[in-house]
Amino acid sequence: MSAKQASGFLTSVRSMIDTALGLMELPPGLPDVLRRCRSVYQFRFPVRIRGEWRVFEGWRANHSEHLLPVKGGIRFDPSVDQDEIEALATLMTFKCAVVDVPYGGAKGGLKIDPREYKRHELEDITRRFALELDKRGFISPSENVPAPDMGTGEREMAWMADTYRTLHPDDINALACITGKPPEMGGVQGRVEATGRGVQYALQEFFRHPEDVETAGLRGGLEGKRIVIQGLGNVGYHAAKFLQEENGAHIIGIIERDGALRSDKDLPVEEVSVHLREQGGVKGFPGAEYVANGPVVLEDDCDILIPAALEGQITGENAPRIRAKLIAEAANGPVTAEGDEILRQAGKMLIPDMYLNAGGVTVSYFEWTKNLAHMRFGRMGRRLTQMRSDAALDLLEQVLQSKVPKEFESAFTKEADELNLVRSGLDDTMRQAYWDIREVWRSRNDVIDLRTAAYIVAIEKVAHHYEEFVL
Repeated sequence: MSAKQASGFLTSVRSMIDTALGLMELPPGLPDVLRRCRSVYQFRFPVRIRGEWRVFEGWRANHSEHLLPVKGGIRFDPSVDQDEIEALATLMTFKCAVVDVPYGGAKGGLKIDPREYKRHELEDITRRFALELDKRGFISPSENVPAPDMGTGEREMAWMADTYRTLHPDDINALACITGKPPEMGGVQGRVEATGRGVQYALQEFFRHPEDVETAGLRGGLEGKRIVIQGLGNVGYHAAKFLQEENGAHIIGIIERDGALRSDKDLPVEEVSVHLREQGGVKGFPGAEYVANGPVVLEDDCDILIPAALEGQITGENAPRIRAKLIAEAANGPVTAEGDEILRQAGKMLIPDMYLNAGGVTVSYFEWTKNLAHMRFGRMGRRLTQMRSDAALDLLEQVLQSKVPKEFESAFTKEADELNLVRSGLDDTMRQAYWDIREVWRSRNDVIDLRTAAYIVAIEKVAHHYEEFVL
């Protein structure tokens, strides 16, 4: 992302906040508090790489500390800059609020292309980055809890958590300093898929409301819906995979860095993902049309467009040509404020990023609480639940005097293991958050879209903390 794009991202986020603030009555000065980051730390540190010293630049921004710890991912990307980090930290505050996760918002970034470094070099850089964060109190189980973002994953989070634990051997909650860790290091089952799974659950909830589906110009459920998805990274891959395999949606377009694929039928997401990993792009995938100018596929005729890549992909320039009936923002800030206005005037329905991609922070919250409890989910009640299910099933078969169908037996006796508990909690969270947003959208004549409704829901919660509890 260029500096100009990043600045536009921050401006867009603040513009969308201002739209919601214009419909609310808050104490004087509080709106200005909500627009700006509480603190931004910029730092540079040297690491010896291949016989020479290299200087790396990074940031950590805290948007709001009305609740602690603050929460937000760590992004490794060569184009990251301060405006981008501030925009993402701001979004994080309201994202947490809209899904009732008790965190303030934060974000971190390191200007680096991870693909240019060997594994041991990247480990040295990541551990030094964690050391710099620790020096300033920007990593802590009780104050500041990072997580993965673009360019980072379980491996990097494990290195950072291990660094913190080494620096704080007397902290019994040290593993809770960061989320998105591998399960064998205190992570939680389902965290890797969480953001994409949250996209699926949010869309499922949207399609449970026929009135909302009709407003979008659609009918029925997710089955058979034609979807174009931009970005087959962690979020886009899992969202596309689940929607295709579990909901019967048709993925007719996949956009990546080197171009895009089109299909009249249904692109096999798993096979495309394998090709992407092995070849470094989608070009050459058999049985589909390759489009060198990938972003043009954003404009293809489809039912649902899911931008799951970078910020600022739908702008004032291409928004008039977007033909999708429903835009589901799986990435952070994929639609600019100008593009948003054009889409709304064109009658397009948009499910906003601050709600739709909140699955990651929701499951991060589950991981954090697991680390603080020092006990895996389901350990106390899993077998009890299973025994009760088995007993109820036996009684039912005695009454019916026949065996129940296998599919019913499987669903009825499904184990309450960690993965199923995490998915259940995420599903409940996405459902409840949509109900809250929808209530504002449908009950107020001055709220004309889901994005503004989501910001109103979130701002009211954050403002309440400032008014009642923050000194």
